Parts: sequence; C-alpha cells; structure tokens
Amino acid sequence: FKINRYPSHLAVTCALLLVTLAAVRWHIRDSYKVDGFSQKHVFITGCDSGFGHLLARQLDGKGLHVVAACLTEKGAADLTAAASSRLKTLLLNVTDSASIGRAVESVSKEVGERGLWGLVNNAGRSVPIGPTEWMKLEDFTKVLDVNLIGVIEVTLQFLPLLKKAQGRVVNVASVLGRLSLTGGGYCLSKWGVEAFSDSLRRDMHPFGIKVSIIEPGFFKTAVTRLDLIEADLRRLWTRLPQDVKDSYGETYFDDYVKAQNFSMGLLCSPDISKVTRCMEHALTARFPRTRYSAGWDAKLFWIPLSYLPSCVSDFVTNMFLPLPKNQRNV
Repeated sequence: FKINRYPSHLAVTCALLLVTLAAVRWHIRDSYKVDGFSQKHVFITGCDSGFGHLLARQLDGKGLHVVAACLTEKGAADLTAAASSRLKTLLLNVTDSASIGRAVESVSKEVGERGLWGLVNNAGRSVPIGPTEWMKLEDFTKVLDVNLIGVIEVTLQFLPLLKKAQGRVVNVASVLGRLSLTGGGYCLSKWGVEAFSDSLRRDMHPFGIKVSIIEPGFFKTAVTRLDLIEADLRRLWTRLPQDVKDSYGETYFDDYVKAQNFSMGLLCSPDISKVTRCMEHALTARFPRTRYSAGWDAKLFWIPLSYLPSCVSDFVTNMFLPLPKNQRNV
C-alpha cells in the first residue's frame, strides 16, 4: 500500500487553528492589568530628558505616584512644570552611593508601609564610544559606572522597599546588549545589564518581584546626540599617538564620523513612546514580559542578526564602518 507522506488538509487546518488560538490567548493574557494604580509608587532614574522624562509624565497621567530622579536642577524643574502636583522629583547621581542612600530615604518616607511598586533603571550615558584602540581604561569606567554599577547599586539599595510591595524592576538595556557594534563601555554595560537582570529575576522570583528588560533599538535621545558623540570622538582621536593615527589613515576620522552620521540618521527613530509603552506595560501588566524589544530595527534587524553566526553579523556590522587605510585593498 502507498503511504501518504504529506499531512492532510485537515491536519494543516488544525495546526493553524491551534496557533491562532494560542496567539489570541497570549494577546488576551498580555492585556490584563494590575489594579489600584492610585496606590502604587514608581521610582524612575534618568528623568531629565528622553525615555525617563516621557515615562514619568506618562505614568503620572495614568494616576500612579511617580518619584522621578534627575541629575540636574533644570531637568527636575522642567519635569515638574510638565506634570501634575502628584509627581515628585529628586536629584540623584547613580555613581554616588551617598546620593543613592538619600534617594532611598526620601522614597521610603513617600511610600510608607506599602513599599515601592516599581523601579525603572533608566539613567545612562553613551560616550566615550568608538574604536576600542582609541580608549583608555578610564573611558570604559566612565560609562560602566553609570550604566552597570549604578544600576546594580540602585537596585540593591531599593530591594527592601520592592520586597514590601512585591513589585517590579525594569532595567533598560539595548540591542547593543545583544550585539556589540562598537568599542567603549556602552556595549559592555548593556551586556552586563542583561546578565544582572536575568540573575536578579531568578533570585527575586520567590519574593514575588518581577524583573523585565527593555531592549530599545536606535532612538533620538541625549544618548544618541551626534554632536556630543562626535566631539568626544575628536577628543579620543586627538590624543592618539601619531603612529596609531597613521595606521588608520589621515581621512579615517572624517570617514568614521560620516559613516556614523549616516547610519544614525537612517536608524534613529524620533518616536520614543515606542520604548516608554514597553516600560509602562512592564509596570502595569498582570503578566509582564521578561524582555521587550522596542523599535522596528530591534525587532526586525538587530535582534535577529544577533542569533546568526558571527561571520554573518561581523560582515553586516562592518558595512556600517570605514576600513583603515592599510585594509582598503585587502
């Protein structure tokens, strides 16, 4: 007798139906929200501008009690003017243990016995960033101290308040925590945030604390300001020994800046609400996701690329950068 090697139309239809039902069930489950927004407090770092500033206003508009940490007096004043009287601001330097301690004390008085529902580690910096050979150790530590050590210390100091409320931790990583595109401390710090968040999530699960990671693609914020990045790149290039400059070629710096401006202009989205909506979901959903990718480039390009063999990802990322002079004809 002849064996039918191909599934029947009925089997295919059933499989498609099961997939559709699973997708609908996931979507419904994903839409469930927690109750009592007016009783919940959220602490956000890095609220002077960008994601933190918009998220603070967004959550304030939803009725949550927001304590927004800013680095500067101006950032705090601008946010206060744009929000309701319910929102509170304070000054915070995430690289200063004493500053973090003062923030914990202030938030503790604000939340009382209810505890802290949400901690959003959003504060970050990008520069110095560029070719690895152009860096010194202190260039790495400037970024790591804010983006990774700051995240760790803020989280550790706020954990007692989070345990009281069985709350949420939302850590802002990046697609560059999946795929290193450039030298300096930025990619290192974001890979570290991914690892720290994974271990924290598992360790805090028995206490009812949920941990989510936000992995944005490229967005127009202070972190991606081209004038600041170019100025710091020029500082790095200027201090290089002449033999190192010669190995790259006299036009390399200008070519590097042009390539960077082109790629950032192509990829950076001005709609930062794509990121803050992910943050809001992580804080308000009954079943928050472990990871959120934000932006078309993250979903369709960078994260898929990170799963491909290194030879493929290296080829693609190298297309965005110029070659040193002695490699141009190789």
